[in-house]
Amino acid sequence: MEKTRTQFYVVKTGDNLTKIAQTFHVTVDQLMAWNPQIKDRNKIFPDQRIRVSPPEGTGGDVEYEPFPGADFFQPSVTSPVIEAMGYRLIEEECSVYSGGPDSTWSPADQKSYANWQRKLGFSGPDADGIPGRTSWDKLHVPAVYA
Repeated sequence: MEKTRTQFYVVKTGDNLTKIAQTFHVTVDQLMAWNPQIKDRNKIFPDQRIRVSPPEGTGGDVEYEPFPGADFFQPSVTSPVIEAMGYRLIEEECSVYSGGPDSTWSPADQKSYANWQRKLGFSGPDADGIPGRTSWDKLHVPAVYA
């Protein structure tokens, strides 16, 4: 079975989870399960990026990107995983992006990730902005299929 890329939706003014669920033919409970960053089903915000489809073949279970290794995070790397990570950093209020993340590893990604590491309580060289397995696993980057 061929896997398809996970679908995301950017919340617009006036949206709510019920309306979004109806648009994408899913339930509010599914949206909540696929978006652990949403703690209150009545509180979503304009420009928030939410997952509106499960990884194909998972039956709707939440699936996260496995840690790709610290060597993955280099300026020459371009991957949808980096963009998905960036949107999770925005959701965690750790962003320093001026125009939003993209798929190429950048200084803004590293600075945003350093903010995430500090939010988790890391400091010094443990908050250098290069993802490690512990901080990556806690970020819950949604699985992205090409």
